[in-house]
Amino acid sequence: MSDERGTVKVINGKYKPSGKFHFINPSTPIRDEHGTFLGVTNPRDIVHIHSYGSEAPFFEGLGQGKLLGTRCDNSDCPAQGSVFVPFRIHCPDCLKKNTIVDITEIAKTTAHVHTFMITERTGAFNTLPKPIRFVNVEFEGVCTILMGNLAVGKPNMGMKVVPIFQTANPSYTILDLAWVPVGTDEAELPEGFTFG
Repeated sequence: MSDERGTVKVINGKYKPSGKFHFINPSTPIRDEHGTFLGVTNPRDIVHIHSYGSEAPFFEGLGQGKLLGTRCDNSDCPAQGSVFVPFRIHCPDCLKKNTIVDITEIAKTTAHVHTFMITERTGAFNTLPKPIRFVNVEFEGVCTILMGNLAVGKPNMGMKVVPIFQTANPSYTILDLAWVPVGTDEAELPEGFTFG
């Protein structure tokens, strides 16, 4: 095994990892305010291989400036024509595989804040600037609501928003998508983000 950071390729449908995926760092002592030794930190750097499976087009699309959803096209399903964002592989009503649809233009013209929450406290590994303005975004013709973050401005219920995309250096995660109020100037967007 080499000393370089691990990478993964898929060959004949099988994941083929190569390189190092686990890095051990030195332990450091943990002491109380009197200097009494109580334990050690045990830092490890582990590379996690995360397969998106059938959701891969959604995350790849974000880095390309596209918001993809899925639609049930089963004529025998009472939910035929239902569009889902976040991306759903199978229709929750008939369990048939959904069709991928591009809803970028729908989002750019009909998206609005359904509800929102502003928080100063975040989970571990958060990379969003605080305060984080979480918004639940609703779209015309879409039966689900998508959670995201408002990158510019202060949220209001009913506020019209448009998607922005991290296209310069995509992470291939949901962090490649954010929202801004309609009318936001491109110069106000976070670094690397565009209107798609």
